Amino acid sequence: MSNNPVVDFYTAIADHYDAQFHDETDEDRQDDLEDMAEQVADLMRGHTVLELGCGTGFWTDAIAETAESVLATDISEAMLEVAREHGQGLENVRYRVVDALNLPGDLGKFTAVFAGFLWSHFKKEEQDTFLAGLRARIGKDALLVIIDDVYVEGASPTIARTDAQGNTWAQFVDADGVRHELPKNYPTDSALRKRLGTAVREIKIGRGEFCWALTCRLK
Repeated sequence: MSNNPVVDFYTAIADHYDAQFHDETDEDRQDDLEDMAEQVADLMRGHTVLELGCGTGFWTDAIAETAESVLATDISEAMLEVAREHGQGLENVRYRVVDALNLPGDLGKFTAVFAGFLWSHFKKEEQDTFLAGLRARIGKDALLVIIDDVYVEGASPTIARTDAQGNTWAQFVDADGVRHELPKNYPTDSALRKRLGTAVREIKIGRGEFCWALTCRLK
């Protein structure tokens, strides 16, 4: 067990993640994800990409189709192992365990950063840390693409509470039926613009039924 409940949860469900969160019977959500994946592939065309929170590699596959190269990273070794298995044969992808809130100095140079379903698990103070780290390690003018969940009544995890800082916490259940309370924020467009506005420029936001996507450039 780590000191990070998000890491512990995703490590616990690594082998079951795709069945739980990419349920092929949920056609509407899968259609939304596939539309987003096509957009991501277009955005990342020709870029040297740092992917943060790659999970089991769903977005990695889409990025690798068009990017010059991809460094796919995750804080959970268990999730990264599944991503490596799924990504066998992707010659332009490397994998590495990385904490998105504490980027090492030897990552290399990138022209684009992608984070899928990561932002919502950051508490508000961690969002600021994340952005500061990107500006320090990646630098000015890099493309940043963030994709995350839209709250859908009856489909999204149950919101358990809102803390004093305004973070919402939701109940997640792992493959063994154990409940985990994790930060899971569902920001409005205006909240996203306010949170990112001091660190990035050229913010564009689009929303589907199940996901939202934000593109911008680091200042």
